[in-house]
Amino acid sequence: MVNLFRFFHSGTLTKSEQRLLLKHARNCIEAKMHGKKGSKFSESTPRLDEERGAFVTLIKDDNLRGCVGLAQSTQPLYRTVQDMAITAAFEDPRFPPMEQAELADTVIEISAVSWIRELTSVRKIRIRRHGLMIKLKDAKGLLLPQVAARNNWDRLTFLENVCIKAGLKKDDWKNPAAKMMIFAAQVFSDSYHRR
Repeated sequence: MVNLFRFFHSGTLTKSEQRLLLKHARNCIEAKMHGKKGSKFSESTPRLDEERGAFVTLIKDDNLRGCVGLAQSTQPLYRTVQDMAITAAFEDPRFPPMEQAELADTVIEISAVSWIRELTSVRKIRIRRHGLMIKLKDAKGLLLPQVAARNNWDRLTFLENVCIKAGLKKDDWKNPAAKMMIFAAQVFSDSYHRR
């Protein structure tokens, strides 16, 4: 059984592997728009076959258009990306399903999770490097590393915002019953690799 608080993967994805995942995510969204089940992925590598979490973020006109992911997955990374891309495009409850005319103007950003561990001290949080998760009773919240960086948040603001994302009070991260985790993710997008 995988320990929720600590797992590691074999290494950084190469530029080629990143391009493969980005192309696969876009192809899967497009296939779904045409009523197909999915897009075949035939160029896998050992790193893309690892059971690994990932988040897919869709950005249109510099605005969020969808974001869905899993910090952990029992599926190969390429399959996690496939499922999260389709879910982000068509099932993110904050947005209507994506229409075909939008896809060409949408940037796909993938955050491939490298490790997760329990946070032992808030001083260990590194802005731009770590994502943050909180769990308290039935409430859960998660923010990707790039969210704090893009908003120029300091450590305290990051902690408060992950609580707000979970529907908690902003200082609930201090609650001794709260489980806090940090994680690292390799983040890449097709903004420079568009077809």
